[in-house]
Amino acid sequence: MAFPNGVLLSSHELLDAQAHVWNHIFNFINSMSLKCALQLSIPDIIHKHGKPITFSQLIDILSINKLKSPSIYRLMRILTHSKFFVKVKIAGSVEEGYWLTPASRLLLRNDPLSVAPFALAMLDPILVDPWHDVSEWFQNDSPTPFVNTHGRAFWELAGDEPRMNQFFNEGMASDARLVSGVLVRDCKNVFEGLKSMVDVGGGTGTVAKIIGDAFPGLKCVVLDLPHVVDGLEGSENLTFVGGDMFESIPSADSVFMKWILHDWSDEECVKILKNCKEAIPNKENGGKVIIVDIIVNDEKEDHEIVETQLFYDMLMMTLLTGRERTEKEWAKLFSDSGFTSYKITHILGVRSLIQVFP
Repeated sequence: MAFPNGVLLSSHELLDAQAHVWNHIFNFINSMSLKCALQLSIPDIIHKHGKPITFSQLIDILSINKLKSPSIYRLMRILTHSKFFVKVKIAGSVEEGYWLTPASRLLLRNDPLSVAPFALAMLDPILVDPWHDVSEWFQNDSPTPFVNTHGRAFWELAGDEPRMNQFFNEGMASDARLVSGVLVRDCKNVFEGLKSMVDVGGGTGTVAKIIGDAFPGLKCVVLDLPHVVDGLEGSENLTFVGGDMFESIPSADSVFMKWILHDWSDEECVKILKNCKEAIPNKENGGKVIIVDIIVNDEKEDHEIVETQLFYDMLMMTLLTGRERTEKEWAKLFSDSGFTSYKITHILGVRSLIQVFP
């Protein structure tokens, strides 16, 4: 079969191309199916059951209109295909049972490492709606699709909208627990010897608390916007400070930033990094900036990791003024900010740990 431009395709190639397009058209169904499962507490129900659960047992427990039970089977079928659940044989039963996978174990609400709050935050209509306006944004003067949709910038709306502020902070805190656990277990050398650390944009202090508990001699300061830290209580080695990282950063041996710089443009990042440099001592006296962020590697063989990094880049474009960067782009930011060297450790899956030295 020939296209109007004369390109010839076999029937197999044509149908494969159609299937590829359809797969991407309907990719959102994976996300929305996952959101539905979380809202129905399906991972938690299976976990509480303590063993593989049959479809009939699941239906008995779910708080749903029982006339819609057949549709739960269809929901579980796609989530099993997506490897959030697995079907196993149950001794003495003609029915198979659903059981958890490593991915769905990360979705248990009360698990310290749960990413369920993060998933629900990212799939909230406030953050999803701007995607409908991306093409319009390309044609107008609005700074981001988020502003195009909501009339205000992301951080401005979060400051004025309590529900958004809550779900966003809960989502970030859930991610912080997972990342911090890896850092204190596998990256102890990064924090050993430090006497003080400022967690810039540290939210409710999840990272600072975990790192501070792991290194009792380390005094941590969480710097975030006043509406974020208002009312939060510190401890002997943890202090909350309301402020603006674009204005100044409290002095300390080190500055920590998890998922901060990818929110901002290159010019804004240089301003933040220069303030970081002013806040810490020189390299000989142990000064450094510790960054947890994505380093895009288009040549990486793991397709899913690269695709996720590119998803995040588009997310930054849609919600904020930031971007995900390659190592070369990170290096330019550090150089433009007056830093002399950096060290990258690829230890955090989609993200990396970067130490930057004055």
